[in-house]
This record gives sequence, C-alpha cells and structure tokens, in this order.
Amino acid sequence: MKHVVGISLGSSRRDHSVTVKLMGEECRVERIGTDGDMQRMIELIRAYDGKADAIGLGGIDLYIFAIDRRYVLRDAKKLIRAAQQTPIVDGSGLKHILERRVIEYLVANTDIFKERRKVLLTCAMDRLGMAQALFEAGCDVTLGDFPYILNLPIPLKSLKALARFARILAPIAVQLPFSMLYPTGERQGENKPRHTRFFLENEIIAGDFHFIYRYMPPELPGKIIITNTVTRDDVQYLKERGVETLVTTTPEMEGRSFGTNILEALLIALAGSGRELSAEEYGRLLDQLQIRPRIEELQQ
Repeated sequence: MKHVVGISLGSSRRDHSVTVKLMGEECRVERIGTDGDMQRMIELIRAYDGKADAIGLGGIDLYIFAIDRRYVLRDAKKLIRAAQQTPIVDGSGLKHILERRVIEYLVANTDIFKERRKVLLTCAMDRLGMAQALFEAGCDVTLGDFPYILNLPIPLKSLKALARFARILAPIAVQLPFSMLYPTGERQGENKPRHTRFFLENEIIAGDFHFIYRYMPPELPGKIIITNTVTRDDVQYLKERGVETLVTTTPEMEGRSFGTNILEALLIALAGSGRELSAEEYGRLLDQLQIRPRIEELQQ
C-alpha cells in the first residue's frame, strides 16, 4: 500500500484520512495539522521520513514566484532539511500545471467563461498557472496580492505589473515569518473581511481557500468560487453565504478535496520515482487518472 502524508501548518480540526484505489494501487492518504506549530511540523516530517512514500507540506509554501523567478522562503528551508529520504513537496510543482488545466477545462466544457468575466484572484504569486489561464481566457482579472498579503488597497491588472513589484518585494517577503504572509493555525478559522469591494465587484473569486475564507465579506450572493481544498463544513459555509457555484481544482475524496500538496505527493508515490516529477510526467499521470475539477451548484 502506498502511504502519503500531508503535514500542515494549518488547523488540526481539518484533519482527514482516506484509503483510495488508484491505478490498481491501494493508497492511504492522511492530513495532519499542527495548529501553526513549525517545530511540530519538523518533528512529524522526521517521524515519517523513510516511512511514507511521499510527504506533502500544507499551510505553507516552499517558494514565492515572481512570475519568472522563484524564491525560497526562509521558514521553508528548515522543513526541507528535515526530510532526508522521503520526497517532500508543497504542491507548487503540480499546482501551476493542474490549475491551468482546470481553467482550460472550464472554458471548453462549461458556460462559466462563455462571456467575459470579472475575476478576483486573491494571490497570483501563489497561482501563476491559474493567473495566466484566466488572462488567456479573456477575463478582466484583478490580482489581489497587494490587498490580501500586504493589506495595501492596490489592485493590479496585469502580470507584467505584478512582476515589476514582485521582483522588488519577493526577496524581502521570503525573509519574513510565514505567519505574516498567510493565515496559519487557528487563524485559518477566522473571518476578518478585508478590502471587500474587490470581492463584491467581481463575479468569480479564485485562489487559495484560506485567503478567500479569511477576507471574504459576510455575503457573496451569486458568486462563483474556484479554489482548492474544502471540507464539508466549508461547502456549507459558502452555501449559506449565497455562493452560487463552487469549483475545486482537486477531486473529492470521501467528502473533501485535499490540497494540491497532497495530490502532488500522491502522484509521486504512484509513480514510484522517489523524487519530484517533471511537468510532462505530472501531465501524463493527470490524464491517466482522468483528474477533473469538482463542480458543485450550491443553491439548487
């Protein structure tokens, strides 16, 4: 049996485990939250190193992308060093491929992008593939990197503009504690609306669920949300706030969609490579497994 462990800086209340059969292999997939405790993450990585087939890091990114450059986060370096045998990934190797494919799938197979849409992408530096695909789909995209990372009410409208600022800010940002950049631990369960006009002005809200949950206004009637990992409680929360359609970029497994980090770790385990895969290898596995986005109409 393949064993994949997602070790997250996020809340332990979101922990979940499933056993699924993929490509003829039984796969045990589990997620363990550490409630914002970085040292606990390091201890768990060491405990599973050499035992699990692959480890996914959740609630923290290893890298910040400045469009054409990649910067390693200071806090992430400690986590990388904790694994000596088992491959450890944060989902970024797969994310840019998978999320681009999700937007392309929605364009080809649904009416979501039939008309020119106004889209808020909460953080493009974290989702470059999705950002590029949204612009290619002809959307009017608002990039929320400044409003939702730096709390500056400066919406950017192009990747070129983001790249100019990112090259200046990214080398500084990677030296900061990750908790200053992203909600971790119990903060993931807090809703503190910020710059809500960007949520209300756009028809589609896309990006990391914890960013969306933390900063969204109390009501989002008629909106479409394109995001990653959600639990049953998250889906109910969005439904109660009037969200019309939910799209998750990773498939549902027994009531929830896991993060891209766990899906990437799962693909590495299935490949038996013991290493991070190339874009072409990820693409072939996604095709073989017929990975499709989950689309749920919440108000029917």
